Amino acid sequence: MDNKCFSTASESETEAVGELLAPQLRPGDVVALTGELGSGKTCLTRGLARGLGASGPVTSPTFNLLHEYAGPLPVYHFDLYRLKSAQELEDLGWEEYSAGNGVCVLEWAERAGSLLPAAHWAVRFEIADAGSRRVCIQAPKGRDIP
Repeated sequence: MDNKCFSTASESETEAVGELLAPQLRPGDVVALTGELGSGKTCLTRGLARGLGASGPVTSPTFNLLHEYAGPLPVYHFDLYRLKSAQELEDLGWEEYSAGNGVCVLEWAERAGSLLPAAHWAVRFEIADAGSRRVCIQAPKGRDIP
């Protein structure tokens, strides 16, 4: 699998990484985001949605669990932080979303358990120091990171 890391020092730089990834995505792709609270998961999603032509402001779906952004390639933005089990993700309609015509972005993806497909984009966030982030992207087999 291809793997690439980026250093970012602002929200706009983290969003730019999402915009860079967007053209590589196809319908049915799953982007799994992991990293501690405040590490930039929603910022990257904002850039990714903008890069895919999705409409509307992108905010964390922590309390709603899911936000949908319409566009040429719809974005289904899940926040799994409050889930207690993978069953709750299934109850949200995960199967339909993940097999659909859009891109699923999962914040706190480790909580998806066995529902996370083997072929997914893995994006790991680390807070390097005050204001600095490290964003590492691992592509599914046979796919490229720009």
